[in-house]
Amino acid sequence: MLDAALLNMRLHGRIAACGMISQYEFDEPEGVHNLFNIITKRVRIQGFMVLDYYHLYSNFLGIMIPYIKAGKIVYEEDITEGLESLPVALIRLFSDKNAGKAMAVIARE
Repeated sequence: MLDAALLNMRLHGRIAACGMISQYEFDEPEGVHNLFNIITKRVRIQGFMVLDYYHLYSNFLGIMIPYIKAGKIVYEEDITEGLESLPVALIRLFSDKNAGKAMAVIARE
């Protein structure tokens, strides 16, 4: 995916990198083949962790919750029911078969 993004970047473009779930299942991570585009297009790539911005979480909720309640932001949930279904759910998660946020319901009470 990064290969395709680098080919289509604008001059002085920026890429934020967070999360690499597509790389988790590989013994050796895949490489990027057209890094020269970073130089020729003067692209900036910066990684970050969610914890870097945790101090802003309450501000985020104050902004986002009204949008969610108004239906301006929607999300998908991929819910698996029952403990016995967890192995299949895990396989789905790492094979790009789930849609949205993956969750498991162990028991409803």
